Amino acid sequence: MRAIVFDGDLRYSADYPEPTRPPGEALIRPRLVGICNTDLEITRGYMNFRGVLGHEFVGTVVAADNPAWLGKRVVGEINAACRRCPTCLRGNESHCPYRTTLGIDRRDGAMADLFTLPETCLHEVPESVSDEAAVFTEPLAAALEIVEQSHIRPTERVAVVGDGKLGAMIVQVLRLTGCDLTLIGRHPERWELYRRQGTTCVPSTDVPPHPFDVVIDCTGNPAGLAIARQLVRPRGRLVLKSTFAAETHLNLSMLVVDEVQLIGSRCGPFAPALRLLERGLIETQPLISARYPLSAGLEAFAAAPGQLKVLLSV
Repeated sequence: MRAIVFDGDLRYSADYPEPTRPPGEALIRPRLVGICNTDLEITRGYMNFRGVLGHEFVGTVVAADNPAWLGKRVVGEINAACRRCPTCLRGNESHCPYRTTLGIDRRDGAMADLFTLPETCLHEVPESVSDEAAVFTEPLAAALEIVEQSHIRPTERVAVVGDGKLGAMIVQVLRLTGCDLTLIGRHPERWELYRRQGTTCVPSTDVPPHPFDVVIDCTGNPAGLAIARQLVRPRGRLVLKSTFAAETHLNLSMLVVDEVQLIGSRCGPFAPALRLLERGLIETQPLISARYPLSAGLEAFAAAPGQLKVLLSV
């Protein structure tokens, strides 16, 4: 089958082996797959992953143990947990020590003609949600994890540092809380949507002088993390959403002195993300920069840096 593979080099394969469907897993034919910053970081060495890339997808189930899934249009949670260990049994499947992660850790991803994922990870896409919207479910769920982990009060001043792919989801989620929201970024050409939704947008070269109660870093680089740390007030909260291959130097002593809460935030809930898309509360169409066929996947990866969402049609 066709696939976009990283094995130390990024390459397109026309004869990658088709997956064998394990018991309890569904065989899925993707329709659209998104390229995200994590995919780009994997090609720079993040997680030392080898295999088929891609974890943001919407697809159709073509084989499954449960016949009710056949023909369903689905999205899927990316962590395939054992669901038997103590971590899973207390409800923390995304931190299962035995998990594999779609297109990131020991599990081939969705940038191929076919891939597998446990049926327990699947969510049916509502009919009213287009493929172009559904493919944003995974990053939207990651944005929702912020408010799942930490209550954002409507009276708080909140800053999102980074106006890239994930930042686009985070600002649209956090504006629903009614907080005083500021987006700090480097791409003013992207800000019309956020300003229309009521978010204040400022360039990273003009960092606001007043500290914020909550600061979220989603820049994907150490320099952005440094800006985020600069912006959080004493006894404020610093939420880290970035994953990148580079090393960072964060002064942990000053976090202690300022009593800053440091919150790592990763994957989030899919069902609420689909509800937001179904209700039209999240705009996705303005975020799509380009769309390529799977066979032009290398061109798509070359175009993705500096863009919002580049999609692959399978």
